[in-house]
Amino acid sequence: MSILCIANQKGGVGKTTTAVNLAAGLARRGHKTLLVDLDIQGSATATLGVRLKEGDPSVAECLVHERQIEHVIRETGTENLFLAPAGETLAAVDIHLATAMAREHVFSRIVSTLGDKVDYVVVDTAPYLGLLTTNALVAADHILVPVSCEYLPILGLKLFGETLARMRTRLSARCDVLGYLLTMYDRREKITTEVEKIIRRNFGAAVFPDTIRVNTRHKAAPSHKKTIFEFEPKSGKGRSDYEKLVDGVLARLDERARSAERLPQVVHDVPSVLDSHR
Repeated sequence: MSILCIANQKGGVGKTTTAVNLAAGLARRGHKTLLVDLDIQGSATATLGVRLKEGDPSVAECLVHERQIEHVIRETGTENLFLAPAGETLAAVDIHLATAMAREHVFSRIVSTLGDKVDYVVVDTAPYLGLLTTNALVAADHILVPVSCEYLPILGLKLFGETLARMRTRLSARCDVLGYLLTMYDRREKITTEVEKIIRRNFGAAVFPDTIRVNTRHKAAPSHKKTIFEFEPKSGKGRSDYEKLVDGVLARLDERARSAERLPQVVHDVPSVLDSHR
């Protein structure tokens, strides 16, 4: 199992769009994938058409009561894609985490029993570095950073990098940046090429070679409760861009896996909706 965190301190850079469609793309390749919605706005949950009734359990309850995440996982309309939904109470979780023992590692603990039940966990995060996002970053094996082609998002990348460095030192977190992804890419605009030059000059090969182009269908798909793969025809540029991202992510993960020494993990079985798909 590999945990991929989609994160950036700046909002409006395409985190949720990337989290949902990367997870869906991995699932379409036959990889059992869990999308965890840790954004208090619950946009990933809404995009996949999951509505929680009053009293329905969500990730929030798992974090507050340290209950294993298997208990809230739901199936989606995409084969092999599962969702751990956000709920209305997620907004208050930061307050509860503040008093938890080893508070930055609570999320790591609630996903610890997933083991070989899923291949990938993709985590959508909020655009601020509260305890929720910190928990996701600490638990992550790899971090993917979407950056929209505007000036403001790139200003925060230095601060974000410093934050990751502190987490590596103080919390013993891996915080391995799998790559920076240029989003909302429109070569017709001068700002796009200027931002691309800055990002590629500063981060080099860490920047994914392919970009996510501006596409109105990315805005429309959530209103239809669909991923870009369900909403757009095969010839669509949105589908093409995310297929290329999936290719790039898998290639980089394979490269990391071949170069890293991994210790065996003890897996404890917990009954869940995933068991029927093993």
